[in-house]
Amino acid sequence: MSHDARFGLSRHVVLPGPLRLDGGATLSPVEIAYETYGTLASDASNAILVCHALTGDHHLASAHPRTGKPGWWTRMVGPGRPIDTDRYFVVCANVLGSCMGSSGPASIDPATGRPFGMAFPVITIRDMVRAQAMLLDHLGVARLHAVVGGSMGGMQALSWAATFPDRVAAAVVIASTARHTAQNIAFHEVGRQAVMADPNWRDGDYYHGAAPAAGLAVARMAAHITYLSEAGLTEKFGRRLQARPDSPDGAKSFGFDADFQVESYLRHQGSAFTDRFDANSYLYITRAMDYFDLAEEHGGLLAHAFRGTRTRFAMVSFDTDWLYPTAESRAVVQALHAAGAPASFVELSSPFGHDAFLLDVPELDRIVAGFLRV
Repeated sequence: MSHDARFGLSRHVVLPGPLRLDGGATLSPVEIAYETYGTLASDASNAILVCHALTGDHHLASAHPRTGKPGWWTRMVGPGRPIDTDRYFVVCANVLGSCMGSSGPASIDPATGRPFGMAFPVITIRDMVRAQAMLLDHLGVARLHAVVGGSMGGMQALSWAATFPDRVAAAVVIASTARHTAQNIAFHEVGRQAVMADPNWRDGDYYHGAAPAAGLAVARMAAHITYLSEAGLTEKFGRRLQARPDSPDGAKSFGFDADFQVESYLRHQGSAFTDRFDANSYLYITRAMDYFDLAEEHGGLLAHAFRGTRTRFAMVSFDTDWLYPTAESRAVVQALHAAGAPASFVELSSPFGHDAFLLDVPELDRIVAGFLRV
């Protein structure tokens, strides 16, 4: 099977399944929305799977159809870029549970003819990976040149290497972790409770009425704070006041408008998010991330997850990332070394916090390009 798409092809496939989930349920059929870039080699040896983060999607390096904004990793993926589409066949799939065309709570339940809502089975990161493996089978890709991901995408990359070690030659794991901490879970629970407290949520059955946009916006605001750094927020906003038509230099309202620029910024981030994301999907994907614990899946020892693997690993962290701090990446690297796996590690300096993997960090580009070409 050959694919030729220099600038990306958006595709949607319905696979018969069944997909057996960690929670005990089965999903059939399985819908997957995905994009491909570049051309698959005749021996299918040049495929790279890029995994997206919590609120990401498969629009990796092409314009988002709803927002019109460039793909979320355009600076990393394309002709002559670190993930070079002149050299590699690049696949990015919308994760299971999401709302951009893959099976999720907004999908139609064939048994009822209505959206699943909260009847959709709870999923795990490993379930997402199994669905991606089904897609790669469909595309004729038996073994990946590499799997690459940041944040939740990095969790998927680690899960790929642990679940299908013979199918992954190399893994690039950026700003990620092998398990969610209590603090990570706590922030997610605040977001989920904000969604479920919105009167429009209606136990997840809102698809024929008003969506719980206010609750989802609050969830996004809370999460977005964790993606930034205190230094970055201070540099960008400080305590500067928001300009208004009646006060171009900014002034305190002595009320509860968005007096501070940082308040206005977060409100904008929250409202913009509700235009492109489904609230139930937010619940399901955050739960999948909270359940993620690669050591627990392998007898409590993280090194066991990588025992005997021949996959090469590159781990990258950022010094201002307090969501998945460098210590989390170091723990993975120590486990990889204990398992005898070839692993390199670097901590990069960036003022951008966790979101640095999405932003302009030239050193990250060099690391990814160099690692993939070995």
